[in-house]
Amino acid sequence: MTFLSLLPLETLSMSPELLAVAGGHFAGHGLDVTLQPVKGSPQAMQTLISGVGPVTRLGQIDVMTAAAESQQPVVNIGTLSRGSSVRIVYSKQNPLEKPEDFLGKTIGVPSEAGTSSKVVSLVLANAGLDPERTPRQVTGLTPGTFNLVQQGRIAGYAASIDTANIVTSQHEDAGVFDPGTVVKADSQIYVSAKDVLRKDPDTLRAFMAGIHDALTEFVADENFDKTIATLREKYSFATLDDDKIARASLGMMRELWTGGDPSKPLLVTDEAAWLAGYEELTAAGQAEPGGDAASWFDNSLLPTTKA
Repeated sequence: MTFLSLLPLETLSMSPELLAVAGGHFAGHGLDVTLQPVKGSPQAMQTLISGVGPVTRLGQIDVMTAAAESQQPVVNIGTLSRGSSVRIVYSKQNPLEKPEDFLGKTIGVPSEAGTSSKVVSLVLANAGLDPERTPRQVTGLTPGTFNLVQQGRIAGYAASIDTANIVTSQHEDAGVFDPGTVVKADSQIYVSAKDVLRKDPDTLRAFMAGIHDALTEFVADENFDKTIATLREKYSFATLDDDKIARASLGMMRELWTGGDPSKPLLVTDEAAWLAGYEELTAAGQAEPGGDAASWFDNSLLPTTKA
């Protein structure tokens, strides 16, 4: 099967999927999974609906806006990150420390109208500010994009946690804004089409079991010694190859995966938090009201729940 990745594979933000491949977790559930990058969340959504692959990972914002506005036939089948995994990297000479600092400044995002751009809009809208007053420019996700910030061509850019960590380790003038400090609805979720859920639930169930096994291994591996070694047997990229950056980044991600409580079941979507996210989006004018948000998620494919 094909997993549609809105991110390049060379980031630890993809570590659950990478470990599920490298550690044999997908294979253990009878799957041969190809990780296929696509260009951002809009293309991931379109490719999913077209049937190219049965599952992708998107932001909660993407799914809720699509379901509420255009009634796209997609469903959340598991929550990975219980908080924002987006970071806005900026220069301390022109800081972005609060929503008001974003006004009138150009922010780099990986795709037009993608997750990161929507997160920036929600940060502003929650503060009662007009998102249209903050221009967006499509840029890269790499540490090298910080050069555009230093040159003053953009005020900051959206990056993954590990990219933000490597930028701050290399540049004393780099700062990081965490949208999760002001935004609730930026969880990362696994998404499938309702048609796939109806016709081939066993494949989705096996995929989620593989992801669950990988996450369980990360949670149990206190210093990430075993998991990092397993990833390095198959993959090599800057943030994985740097011990300090890899351990720090995976530690931050583990906090998001567990919600800070390792005793809670992994991947299970909390209905109250899910509905609160929809309320936040509608109050901010970022999603159409009146949708049946409770019907947009399904925990029945997870190994921790019964169908």
